[in-house]
Amino acid sequence: MEEKKHILILAIESSCDETAAAVVKDGREVLSNVISSQIALHTLYGGVVPEIASRKHIEKINYVIQEALDGAGVGLKDLDAIGVTYGPGLVGALLVGVAEAKAISYAAKLPLVGVHHIEGHICANYIENKELEPPFICLVVSGGHTHLVVVRDYGTYEIIGRTRDDAAGEAFDKVARAIGLGYPGGPKIDKLSREGNPDAICFPRARVADAPYDFSFSGVKSAVLNYLNGCRMRGESVNEADVAASFQKAVCDVLVAHAIQAVQDYKIPGLAMAGGVASNNALRKSMSAACEREGIPLYCPSPILCTDNAAMIGAAAYYEYINGTRHGLDLNAVPNLRLGER
Repeated sequence: MEEKKHILILAIESSCDETAAAVVKDGREVLSNVISSQIALHTLYGGVVPEIASRKHIEKINYVIQEALDGAGVGLKDLDAIGVTYGPGLVGALLVGVAEAKAISYAAKLPLVGVHHIEGHICANYIENKELEPPFICLVVSGGHTHLVVVRDYGTYEIIGRTRDDAAGEAFDKVARAIGLGYPGGPKIDKLSREGNPDAICFPRARVADAPYDFSFSGVKSAVLNYLNGCRMRGESVNEADVAASFQKAVCDVLVAHAIQAVQDYKIPGLAMAGGVASNNALRKSMSAACEREGIPLYCPSPILCTDNAAMIGAAAYYEYINGTRHGLDLNAVPNLRLGER
C-alpha cells in the first residue's frame, strides 16, 4: 500500500509590521517559523508607519523565506503550494508578501493559495491542539479586529459578534499612550497591570442592546482618558498601575462574558482564542477560570502563535488547499477583506 503523501506549504505573512515565513506540514506540524519584527523601529514613532513597514518588508522578505526553507530542510521542489496573506491589513505591506508569493508560485510552478489573515489566527489553534476540530466558537482579539466567530467547518465561518468601534488591541494602544507607556501598548499595559489593583477604579463595561455578542470599547477608552484628565486638572497624582489594571479588567470582563454567552447560546462545546490580545496574561487567566467554572473546553495558542506569524497562515492555507482553493497570478492585496469572502 502506498504511503500517504504529506503536504508541505511555504507560508508568507506581511500584513502589518512582521515579515514572516514558515513551512508547515499537513496543516498542524510546523517545520520552521521565522519572524522578523519591526517593533523597535516603529516604537520611535509611537505606532506602525505604513510606508516604513512596506519598505522594511521588501528588505527582509527574501532572507526570511530562505531562512524558513533552510530551517525546515526543504527546497522549493519539495513544496506542494505557496500560502500568503492577502488581506486584511496595510495595503503596501500586503502587496510585498503577495508579489513575493506570486513570483515563487510562477517560477516554481506551485499552486498559489491566498489566505485571510483572521482565518490564519483562528487556525493557529490547530497547531498545538491536535485534537481540535470544528465546530467551535473562536474569540478573535487583535489590534485591528475583535470578532466572535462560529467555526462551522474548516474554511467555513460565521461572524456573530464584532466591535462597533475600537478593536480591543486598539483600545489598549490608545490607553497606553495616554498613560505614557508608549508603543506597543498591549504588552506594556499587561506588564504594568501586575503591579496595580484591578478593582481600584470602576470603568464601564459596555453592552450593545440589540446585539448581545457585539463589542464596544470606545466608552471605556474615553472613561480612562477622562479619569486621567480629571486627575491632572485637580492636581491629583495618578496611580498608573491601578489605571492600567482597572482598564484591563474592564476589557477582559466584556470579552469573557460575551464569549461564554456565545458558547452557551449556540451549544457548541468548545471555545478558542486567537489574535495578539489572546496572549494577554490577564485575559488568558480570566477566560481559563470562566471556562473551568462553566465546564467549557478552552483552546489558546502559545503567545508566539497569537501574534502575527506565518505558521498560522500555513495551517489555514493547508485547509484551503485541500478544499480546492487556488488563486491565479491576478491575486491582489485586499486591505478590507472580510472573513468568509473569496
